[in-house]
Amino acid sequence: MTRSKVDLLFHSAAQLVTCASGGRPKRGDSMRDVGIIEDGAVAVADGKIVEVGSSVELSAKYTPKMMIDASGKVICPGFVDPHTHVVYAGNRINEFELRIKGASYMDIMAAGGGIVSTMEATRAASVDELVADTRPRLDAMLRLGTTTLEIKSGYGLDVDSELRMLEAVALLDSSHPCDLIPTFMGAHAVPPEYKNRSFEYVEVVIREMIPRAAAWYRHSHFYDQNTPFFIDVFCEQNAFNVEESRRILEAGRAHGMNLKAHVDEFTNLGGVKMALELGAVSVDHLDVTGAEEIYLLAESGTTAVVIPAVNFNLGSTHFADARAMIDAGVALALTTDMNPGSAPCPSMPFVMALACRYQKLLPSETLNACTINAACAIGMEKQVGSLESGKQADMLLLNVPDYRYLAYQFGDNLVEQVIKRGKIL
Repeated sequence: MTRSKVDLLFHSAAQLVTCASGGRPKRGDSMRDVGIIEDGAVAVADGKIVEVGSSVELSAKYTPKMMIDASGKVICPGFVDPHTHVVYAGNRINEFELRIKGASYMDIMAAGGGIVSTMEATRAASVDELVADTRPRLDAMLRLGTTTLEIKSGYGLDVDSELRMLEAVALLDSSHPCDLIPTFMGAHAVPPEYKNRSFEYVEVVIREMIPRAAAWYRHSHFYDQNTPFFIDVFCEQNAFNVEESRRILEAGRAHGMNLKAHVDEFTNLGGVKMALELGAVSVDHLDVTGAEEIYLLAESGTTAVVIPAVNFNLGSTHFADARAMIDAGVALALTTDMNPGSAPCPSMPFVMALACRYQKLLPSETLNACTINAACAIGMEKQVGSLESGKQADMLLLNVPDYRYLAYQFGDNLVEQVIKRGKIL
């Protein structure tokens, strides 16, 4: 038998964890199946996965330029982080201390802190400064196993600053190993110059920001590469009500953007129903989402993205009911929400650890939620999120014999090697 040539052959993995799903999100019982192949192997050529299977089978089929012995270790998909605000300037360390002293997130936001504080620093930063500030954060996420992530604007809150943030995302995507998915979020908060006039700011978002953001996307390499572009809105008290959020998302959809929504983080305003009616790809946070909305989510094609790092960082003992969501059949994903205020967390494994302990998810459910389901939440399920033939060779080599260590052991980095598009980083 003639053996085919490939670039890489990883072999003898204690566990090859595929998270394979055929390009669909996992739900219900399938969330407990991570697709383990013992003594597993992966053949890679031209940056893509050629085949996964047993080491005996693939060693007989392929002649690699390089062989990598994964004995005693785990190979799994690179993590996909579907909700981040990682591009920003400044920090919110002072607010961290205020929360320790008893101030709530909403108290700080109402007093002009929170998002508005980061807005001031971000407005003052150039594109190059935003890129320079963000690159080390992306490096940290990559070292911890994240190979694809979504990044939102939303700390500029005026046309020029929002476009600078999007341009920073584009420059980082072109120069950093991680694949970045852009989201426009001019409706992240009402800026201070529109205090008590949110209706006017909504008009600015709809009539000025969205058309400019859509034009930016059409002239970017993201458009040329068919990378999805999203619009998001913070549907919450002291931010945007349901009707304002609906108008903003409808305007984005009219300009070709895919829809996301921050909903039910602190107050259930009815944002889940609104977002589902509009066909949102994901709804995110869901900390106070009730049984009726969970049922609607289970019946929908929308991915629910829950964010335990925020609850942990805010010192809360209340978390989104992710257990009920999975049991109901919701397509559930996890994320860091990496941002300077509510979740300065670059680590998807730490998020997995939190979800197991506080939301009663099994390690298998958290891994699927951080890979294939997270990819579905950003429209990238055909390219990343699982180890299947034809997908990008985005993989992690873990220095443990069992994938469950990712959630079981915390405070350390178990990622020994990151492989991005077939390149060992």
